[in-house]
Amino acid sequence: MDNKIISDMFAEIASMLSLDERPTARFEVRAYQKAALTIGSMQEGVDDIYRKGGKAALMELPGIGKGIAGSIEEYITTGHMEKYEYLKKMYPIDMKGLTSIQGLGARKAVALYKALGVKDIPTLKKALASHKIGKLEGFGEKSEEMIHKGLDLLQRSSGRMLLGDALPVAEAIVQRLKDSGLVDRALVAGSARRMRETVGDLDILAISEKAPKVMELFTKMPEVESLIAEGPTRSAVRLKIGLNCDLRVIPEDGFSAAVQYFTGSKDHNVQVRTISVRKGYKLNEYGLFNKKGKIIPTKSEEELYAKLGMQWMPPEMREARGEVKLAQESALKMPVELGDIKGDMHTHGRDSDPSTDPLEKMADAAMTSGLKYFASTNHTKSLKVENGMNEKQFELFFKKVDALNKRLYGKIRILKGAEVDILKDGSLDLDQKCLKSMDWVVGSVHSAFNQPEEEMTKRIVKAIDSGFIDVLGHPTGREMPSRDAYRLDLDKVCEAAERNRVAMEINAQPKRLDLNDTNIISASKYKIKFAIDSDAHRTPHFAYMRYGVGTARRGWLTKDRIVNAMGLKEISKYLEMD
Repeated sequence: MDNKIISDMFAEIASMLSLDERPTARFEVRAYQKAALTIGSMQEGVDDIYRKGGKAALMELPGIGKGIAGSIEEYITTGHMEKYEYLKKMYPIDMKGLTSIQGLGARKAVALYKALGVKDIPTLKKALASHKIGKLEGFGEKSEEMIHKGLDLLQRSSGRMLLGDALPVAEAIVQRLKDSGLVDRALVAGSARRMRETVGDLDILAISEKAPKVMELFTKMPEVESLIAEGPTRSAVRLKIGLNCDLRVIPEDGFSAAVQYFTGSKDHNVQVRTISVRKGYKLNEYGLFNKKGKIIPTKSEEELYAKLGMQWMPPEMREARGEVKLAQESALKMPVELGDIKGDMHTHGRDSDPSTDPLEKMADAAMTSGLKYFASTNHTKSLKVENGMNEKQFELFFKKVDALNKRLYGKIRILKGAEVDILKDGSLDLDQKCLKSMDWVVGSVHSAFNQPEEEMTKRIVKAIDSGFIDVLGHPTGREMPSRDAYRLDLDKVCEAAERNRVAMEINAQPKRLDLNDTNIISASKYKIKFAIDSDAHRTPHFAYMRYGVGTARRGWLTKDRIVNAMGLKEISKYLEMD
């Protein structure tokens, strides 16, 4: 599973090419940026695609032409990429690390390298400590302060990886184990199974009667960079993506206990073990034991929890937030599932941004994902970096939507909408006539993130009170790991959403997952609904929905609270109520 590695390399190539003054360089930059986004958002391993269909199969992927497909083939077959290595010699800078800091783009990174010898995070720290950056031309004290804050934010997340980058790799390893025929069962455990937004390592559990062969297979997988430890039933490796991964082979009669132990948070497990003691049992990673120390076989986690007098708890809920007590009382409500989602209320297309996929392809991808409807919500005019559309452009676009809906009748419905900018003063970026012509309006903040809490809250409340938005998009504005949430009184925003029947978004993009789980729990106290949206800009992005659902499950949301869990008839009636 080389997706993350190749995606990161393409992103770095794009950053380095952006420094090229040739007129044609900007086309190369865009090509590599698009390729990075395509590869980075895919759930299927690009190496598996190549092995099945060669270079031709790679060229069928969105935005992958002959040259870029050749670079992918080169890396898969040799472990090297000539263009990347050539540019790294020209710019011996940790471009990926430095440009992940808010306020520090490729040009500024090169400027710091030339002026102060900054080439990576450690040398940037030294430059900041000496306060030399603010004195450089093109920087200034405010720029230095922003870089300092961006670095602090990045370091707070150091050692952890986005779930969307880590989970597909873990699942690829599990699939290799299953395909080998050496294991009877295998699954991802740990924080990845709980769908935490970031993970510090990966845990995989398996049942097998051929443990030594399983360990040999695991330690030699293509995802592995180096071996940390190898044993007959447990091995640890360092993966190429930058995470450690442990594999444990567990006897069948202790597997359920091991899955429980290696899934729940520390506090959740302490509570469950305390209950097991009260019941006269001993529960640990090796099994459930009676007073005589004899293991009590359990076929599943459901059976294990039942032995302890509890409901089974979905992995995402095992964070010691009250779920144990409710499970003892058989009062735990099951959260929304991916299969409950019938639509996607926030997507984009090429009519706004040339680097995204055409509406027709987005519709095909939505149908393939099993959706019954989706809202096409392109950016509005103030967001020039995303080629935002004006009122006239939306009017013409909606005629296109109407025509496509006629051709697709009975297969899927495309809702007419926009992701309208909430401007600095709280006004909306389109006129009322245009907004009234839409089925669904996402209101989002895309600028002036540093406003004081009171101003930001008033700004968003004003937009909600306008009566023209249906959902507040990515409500806290964070982008992991480079941008923290803006300051906001979430209670006041939720109060406004409640009185205006405005939903709150759970944006499923792995770098957003906004609202996050704790904010969802806070917001769910209000009589509001939520929309779990992929924010898809390309066809592979529809697969992000599972991360949004995972976050909603961590926030204990049930199906009835989710707007896009409604069927087409139900959502049509809901929209008509506006």
